[in-house]
Amino acid sequence: MISDSDPPERKDPPLQPPHPGAADEPEFFEERPRDPFASYSPPRDPFRDDIIEPEIIPPDAEEISDDTTPLRDLVQSYRQEARQASGPERAPHSAAGPDVEQEPLQLTRPASEPPPMKTGWFRRKQAAAPPPPPPPPPPNTKKGRKPMSRSERSRTPFIAGANAALTILVVAMLGSLVAVNYGMREYDAPGPLQAETDIAIPRGSGPRDISEKLSEAGAIDSSKLFVVATQLTGNRGKLQAGEYRIPAHASMRQIMDMMAKGDVVEHSVTIPEGLTSKQIVNRLLSETILSGTVREIPPEGSLLPETYQVTRGADREALLQRMAAAHKKALDEIWAKRNTSVPVKTPQELVTLASIVEKETGIASERPRVASVFVNRLNKKMRLQSDPTIIYGLVQGNGTLGRPILRSEITKPTPYNTYTIPGLPPGPIANPGKASLEAVANPATTKDLYFVADGSGGHAFATTLAEHNANVARWRAMERAEADRAPVDALPADGAAPSN
Repeated sequence: MISDSDPPERKDPPLQPPHPGAADEPEFFEERPRDPFASYSPPRDPFRDDIIEPEIIPPDAEEISDDTTPLRDLVQSYRQEARQASGPERAPHSAAGPDVEQEPLQLTRPASEPPPMKTGWFRRKQAAAPPPPPPPPPPNTKKGRKPMSRSERSRTPFIAGANAALTILVVAMLGSLVAVNYGMREYDAPGPLQAETDIAIPRGSGPRDISEKLSEAGAIDSSKLFVVATQLTGNRGKLQAGEYRIPAHASMRQIMDMMAKGDVVEHSVTIPEGLTSKQIVNRLLSETILSGTVREIPPEGSLLPETYQVTRGADREALLQRMAAAHKKALDEIWAKRNTSVPVKTPQELVTLASIVEKETGIASERPRVASVFVNRLNKKMRLQSDPTIIYGLVQGNGTLGRPILRSEITKPTPYNTYTIPGLPPGPIANPGKASLEAVANPATTKDLYFVADGSGGHAFATTLAEHNANVARWRAMERAEADRAPVDALPADGAAPSN
């Protein structure tokens, strides 16, 4: 039996939201804070439906919502659960009567229920604290703009472009390294040429023209690689024209080094002693390895006959200038070392007399003796009576007569005929060689005044007229078949010495 004065002890059931889905409504059903030691003491019978039990609110609680309907529903649910837990429902008032004061019902929270939260069940959710103010922008960030992260900065157009450019640069560098490696191997590899070959590079040819010429001759495999190599090696403007003798299997490096150094094939151009200037020019014009034209004939006796080394395509005018420079140099040296007793007053007179000696004999050992004959005759004021001077006066330096001298031509006056004029002619009759110049500058010491051909290619010398006439008779015996014509190297037919 249940006494009115001793109400049964009851346990509060776990708090439940008043209706399904209410737990998802934080605005009304979040648990409020409460004092864990406070008792739930209704002023009257808790089982009466018409009594609304006040809620004990801690001092620090926040303002409660004005909406009390959910609170009323929750109290009624508590009552029903309490009745079910305490037994059959009893009368609203106990047997003790209405005047008996009842002990307040103690409602305690089960031990398994978690401690109350600081927010009430039926309070509005506390407004979230305002977010802290944003940090001040960095110095380089515009006011009001959020600083970009590293990943965001990497996606900017400038950074993206820079990354793309760097990638392209790296790829280009790698490609260049591969290309350079391949090019260097081809540059030093043996060439395809199977045998030694002469290749002529014309004047004015550029790297592209040279590479095509080498490719056509089979000396290189790639003309484009040769052009690139000239730029990378700094030889673009150093390649020289000319004829090159390329060895078999020569590499591209060897060929380029040859052309940069000008290691060309040289050809010999020989100018014999005793030719006139016109004959020398005609000989140069007939040389196929030379190029260019000759503007004018050089003065007689101004060129030094010699063997000159020239490259294919050398200019003819340039070669004539080399010959003139060589003549001047040799003449200056010989004039400085001459015998002052020789009756020549200027270097030009020395050249004139040397040209006569050059035309009289082609034997080197005879030149000093032939020169002494003319020096002795000049010292004695005798006419030189040289047959080559007759021929030069007749042909004017255009060559030889092609026949023996006629008797009538011996006495025919010309500016160069030393049979009719005293002393030296007005100028050289040929271009003497260095040996003839030296022979005149330092002639042999003799008393010879005459000489005539001996029929063996040399000459017979004489100091008197009688000796000379005997030598002439022997010469005429050899030339008896041509009695009507005077011998080329003979004195006048009467054998008399020329007059002073």
